[in-house]
Amino acid sequence: MGLGHGRNEDDMAEGTPISYEALQVGTPVLSSTGRQFGTVAHVLQIPEEDLFDGIAVKTHHGLRFVDRDQIDQITTLAVTCLLTDEDAASLPAPRGALAIEPDLARDEGPSLTARFGRLFGREHWKEID
Repeated sequence: MGLGHGRNEDDMAEGTPISYEALQVGTPVLSSTGRQFGTVAHVLQIPEEDLFDGIAVKTHHGLRFVDRDQIDQITTLAVTCLLTDEDAASLPAPRGALAIEPDLARDEGPSLTARFGRLFGREHWKEID
């Protein structure tokens, strides 16, 4: 039996379905037509209730919010949305207390904290204004 046993070509082309908890930063985000309009910047969730709220998407127009109800499928290769291309182009920016983004500059410089941050790849977050 080969390594691909049990998988068909569609699985290989579309990726394997995954939980939002396994979603990686940089994963392509597609409209309902399959057109990429951005990449995953981060997952928004309500931890107290263990609920998936949506994703922040890095687009050419800046950070945009895609609500969980607008997402059709999450796979290892892409997030496919129920949005038309026009809907995707007019998405709102994320708002509220959960609107955060990676603070990539925090681990820059020669300090011990910065060096450990780079070594271990820690993510730091800051609130979006």
